[in-house]
Amino acid sequence: MTIIKNYEPYESNAQGLTEALLDFKSTFGGTPVTKVTGYVTTTFENVTQGDAVYARASDGFIGKAIANDTFDKAKIAGFAETTQSSGSQVRVLVRGIIATSGLNFGNEYFLSASSAGSITETPPSGSGNYLVRVGEAGSTGQFIIKIETPILLS
Repeated sequence: MTIIKNYEPYESNAQGLTEALLDFKSTFGGTPVTKVTGYVTTTFENVTQGDAVYARASDGFIGKAIANDTFDKAKIAGFAETTQSSGSQVRVLVRGIIATSGLNFGNEYFLSASSAGSITETPPSGSGNYLVRVGEAGSTGQFIIKIETPILLS
């Protein structure tokens, strides 16, 4: 990384601070990293890129999570990085930002109780469902993963 000093020497005032920040910003090149933390595991069912997935207790294989079943199926292990068929290896992202589309900037998203692997802006509300906040939209095309523990609704 090369340090940029377009505005040096910096004045001891607001303009100098602004110029120092501009140089600091210019020092960072390229696009920020969008995938931060994940692991590779095996699927026990077909998964699509961006699906919320859970880890099956018996063998650790992953499948589509859903909020209207058991605690284990609502406890999200992460999001599938790619589309894979049953028995294939897939990388599961647990922290970071994933590219997607159709999001509403700034809104929170929850695990769906009606469609396995899906997320929704509308939190499940019926008794017996699990409320699982999974993240928020950093833009219309970037989802920030922030998985929380499921809460059983009664």
